[in-house]
Amino acid sequence: MSDFLRKMAVASKARAAAMPPSIAAADLDMPLHAFRLSDFDLIAEIKNSSPSEGRLGAAGDDRGARARNYVRGGAAGISVLTEPSAFDGDLQHLREVVEAVSGSGVPVMRKDFLVDPRQILEARAAGASGVLLIAAILPDAQLRAMLDCAYEHSMFVLLECFDAGDLDRCTALLDSERHRSQAENNKLLIGINTRNLRTLAVSPERLRKLAPRLPAGAVCVAESGLNSAADAAAARQLGYGMALVGTALMRSADPAALIALMLRAGRGGAIA
Repeated sequence: MSDFLRKMAVASKARAAAMPPSIAAADLDMPLHAFRLSDFDLIAEIKNSSPSEGRLGAAGDDRGARARNYVRGGAAGISVLTEPSAFDGDLQHLREVVEAVSGSGVPVMRKDFLVDPRQILEARAAGASGVLLIAAILPDAQLRAMLDCAYEHSMFVLLECFDAGDLDRCTALLDSERHRSQAENNKLLIGINTRNLRTLAVSPERLRKLAPRLPAGAVCVAESGLNSAADAAAARQLGYGMALVGTALMRSADPAALIALMLRAGRGGAIA
């Protein structure tokens, strides 16, 4: 585990320890939305800042308006960064986005360094339909507990990998009928993050290097460093069925148009 990941995991554990011991069942009844996928789709991300890129978006950016713009562009899902110390996130940002797109049927995902099942329940209470889990910070027993919690509450999981060891470990889950069934129903996605969490630099070649190991039984998501229609087309050609795009959209003057361009390219259309 990199120093950055370890730091994020420790901070997340401290946040989890400060949570109430339980969440009332009545608070877990927010509407759930499932992915509606084609042969290539995009999860569009909202984040205030990142350690590698600094401040993203304009000061006072309207998250709700941005989320609706993402939906207009054709995003299949929206990811919201809630980590506070390095990404200037907050659970309230998730709530704002959920409310803004509540009538669209587009699912919203909590992206954070989650280490405790109660944080999944916290996300569910805020209206999230899914969560991102990072394999590298979750030992096997802890990962199983987190997956069990998400499945129990009908949430999808984007399970993020950084290297071949992570990917092989996550692929092995699909040997279990339970996890395989979740994957077949787009409730368990496998992601490849191209960011080096020691240097925070992006290594796009990781998508190519790990492509031969991608599991056939799950939708695989290319994460980090996709900025253009050409990037989306390249990811699709490597076997990725989705892309998670954040910084490029946060910096774009017209994110809806960029989403549409990337989707058209990923689905085999012409690259303008």
